[in-house]
Amino acid sequence: MQRILRDHGRFREIVRGRIKSDLRRYMKEGELLGQQGGHLISIPIPQIHLPQIRFGPNQPGQGGAQGEGEQGGDGGEGGVSTAGDRAGQHLLEVEVELEELARILGEELELPDIQPRGRRMVETVDTAYNGIARTGPQGLRHFKRSFHQALRRQVAAGRWDPDRPVVVPEPDDLRYRSIKSKAVPQSSAVVIYMMDVSGSMGREQKEIVRIAAFWLDTWLRSQYSNLEVRYVVHDAVAKEVDQHTFFHLRESGGTKISSAYELCLDMIEKEFPPEEWNIYPFHFSDGDNWSARDTERCLGLLEGQILPQCNMFCYGQVRSAYGSGQFRRDLVDGFTGDERVLTCEVADREAIMDAIRLFLGTGK
Repeated sequence: MQRILRDHGRFREIVRGRIKSDLRRYMKEGELLGQQGGHLISIPIPQIHLPQIRFGPNQPGQGGAQGEGEQGGDGGEGGVSTAGDRAGQHLLEVEVELEELARILGEELELPDIQPRGRRMVETVDTAYNGIARTGPQGLRHFKRSFHQALRRQVAAGRWDPDRPVVVPEPDDLRYRSIKSKAVPQSSAVVIYMMDVSGSMGREQKEIVRIAAFWLDTWLRSQYSNLEVRYVVHDAVAKEVDQHTFFHLRESGGTKISSAYELCLDMIEKEFPPEEWNIYPFHFSDGDNWSARDTERCLGLLEGQILPQCNMFCYGQVRSAYGSGQFRRDLVDGFTGDERVLTCEVADREAIMDAIRLFLGTGK
């Protein structure tokens, strides 16, 4: 049994190392997003062959090749590839806990643990039977408490005889072990994703946001015992939607970013008081806004109302063929030196890992 456990642990370490080495590829391709199940995620990795030593005679001509080689063929006449007769690379799907995936992410990107700010009291159930109840199953009857209760009753009633110390419990004397619930402080966080869904944000841009959101959620869930995620889409008007709509909706209207910030602020003030919640607004767009006046409105909302209530504000500018990228420049100019505002340009899927490292690397 110990050998089996040792071999299993070794295999898990090999899988872990393979995931770490291929983490950028997993982020870029987004192949993990559709394979989630509860607290586990199925990760496809190339089949692992453990090295083995094979003994045999070393015959002349065996070993490394010598002499000039010839260029290999391309699989068919005239440069046209044909169907092969060799086996392809096999993929092995390994189930990994999301918590373990978050640890790998944190180690690879060197992410610091987050120091929670807001806390709230959450009613939790202690699994230990540390309470006493008057009713319960016979299997949980507390003999000592029941005996003491019967003894106190007999003494109070004047029926206790020291010469004949017999204690006879009655039904009202019986006490039972019970689970005791108590309110304990739990660190809670809310992530508010905002995304421009106007005509300039295409399918590829939304896929980049979808992949980035998966990894952001994975890390934040490992840091907070209670995490809520909300989704806001906007063109000229903002509205709250579910997760599927967030990543698939596409509108053809203009872009008014302040509408999303106003809705975000309304959510915070009505549902997520900062003394109880750690608040993370993430905004993704291609950098276009309706007017300079609306950009001034956005900067004012951030400076005066949103930032004082949040752990940080993150803006990811997803490059598109139609976006000007001006909004990020306005944010940088407006909040130079302010560590609460983090911005980055996500040019393509290769840049997702760098964006995650920037957004989560502050430990806030």
